[in-house]
Amino acid sequence: MTQSRATKLFLAGTFLTTLSGHAWALDGQDLLKKINAAYAAGSATISAESVEVDGSDVLLKGAKFTTLGENQSSVNLGDLTLTNVSEEDGGAYSIERIDFPPVNFTEEKSSVTVDDLYLAGVWVPGSTEGNDLSSMMLYDEAHSGQVKVVVDGKEVFSMEEASGTLDVAEDEKSMTFEGDITGIKADLASVEDAKSKEAIEALNLKTIDGEVTMKGSWELATGTIKVEEYAFDFANVGMLNLAFSVSGYTMDLVKQMQETARTMQSQPQNEQAQQAAGLAMLGLMQQMSFNNAEIRFEDDGITSRGLEFAGKQQGTSGEEMAQMVKAMVPIMLGQANLGAFANEVSAAVNSYIDDPKSLTISATPEKAVPFPMIMGAAMGAPDTLPKVLGAKVTAND
Repeated sequence: MTQSRATKLFLAGTFLTTLSGHAWALDGQDLLKKINAAYAAGSATISAESVEVDGSDVLLKGAKFTTLGENQSSVNLGDLTLTNVSEEDGGAYSIERIDFPPVNFTEEKSSVTVDDLYLAGVWVPGSTEGNDLSSMMLYDEAHSGQVKVVVDGKEVFSMEEASGTLDVAEDEKSMTFEGDITGIKADLASVEDAKSKEAIEALNLKTIDGEVTMKGSWELATGTIKVEEYAFDFANVGMLNLAFSVSGYTMDLVKQMQETARTMQSQPQNEQAQQAAGLAMLGLMQQMSFNNAEIRFEDDGITSRGLEFAGKQQGTSGEEMAQMVKAMVPIMLGQANLGAFANEVSAAVNSYIDDPKSLTISATPEKAVPFPMIMGAAMGAPDTLPKVLGAKVTAND
């Protein structure tokens, strides 16, 4: 090989290496710009004093979260560390993990601490114009470690851990989600207001201990959201679980609602524009349909204690208070003009009051009911609404 040929190959290799380095170097400012473009409905922005790139890691120094609109406010987030960032096809980014600094906030005699805050498996879309989940900013897991609230040197609230996960289908046309908050504890013994203190002691709520769980799914083609479980479970109180399903919440509807929200934020002082946007939002909501719902409460002693306390306030016993409630329910339902459904509700309430175990309100129509139909029945013929929704009320089942 001649010296001239070797020199040319060396220069060509150097050029390609340099070009490759520029092609693969992360653009931290572009990443931040696309995070803000994808963030919710544009109701807030994330800014940083500087953006530092070190290989595949990005550091947002002095990050700040600012809400938009009339009541603008900012929260300092500190330095955010984005680990193992890679640029994907179409200008999107994947981030292995975003770590937030611990929260340690103190004001006068109160303090709040939060640790182990992070997002894992974050997807930042290159464009928000698509109609599948790849056009949304998503994550595999959102996590918070222990939370503590201390007032006057005494811990009044704590939470052990909170975690939420998203699982996107391979075709990016549906996803499932789960979340839980564990180790929730609240100390209400230090409440100073005399009436509140009396109620807390009577209801045996000086300490509260429980958890919250949720799971569901979203299918883009039909816009069907199913929340299978949204449960609040607290010792000595009971468990309240909400489940429901609606359809019509498509990606197109999401984008229209986001655009309407941006319009409202851009003209906060224009009352006519706000009213017009509000009516537009109601119109968009009418594209949705109701599939089913259930509200169920399983008692853990709070009902009996509540009747005892209410009776004491009226100068009577818990048993007599229970009879008063049973007598009042038909009168209140009669004012709601619910027809024969009122008798079903009264019978279920009576059974529950006599033996508090569970009370369930369900609505399962034969087929999905458009929201405008529900609104029309509620305003024009409320007695037909239970039949339209397939409503039932049962106790202790």
